[in-house]
Amino acid sequence: MNAITKNENDALARAVLEINVNNHPGVMSHVVGLFSRRAYNVEGILCLPVGDGSQSRIWLMLIEDHRLPQMIKQVEKLEDVIAIRRHNADHAVFQDLESFFRP
Repeated sequence: MNAITKNENDALARAVLEINVNNHPGVMSHVVGLFSRRAYNVEGILCLPVGDGSQSRIWLMLIEDHRLPQMIKQVEKLEDVIAIRRHNADHAVFQDLESFFRP
């Protein structure tokens, strides 16, 4: 069985994680570092403060493979993570941005 899933178009299947975190220096480094230490490539990152700025929302675009459910469990254990949601790759947050980077 191949570790990377593919959709019917043979493109790599992607997922978007939406992560609410406490907003302070180093939080994004902790979240992304978790993926880095496990050699899990992050395809896209977007982070913005929400509300009064005490929290931020991090969106990560990832290539889906068999490790993703375990990665989500590990992210949930991080001290500053408030909530995490998984979306399909067609989530609107990255759709508009992709047009800026196409040649």
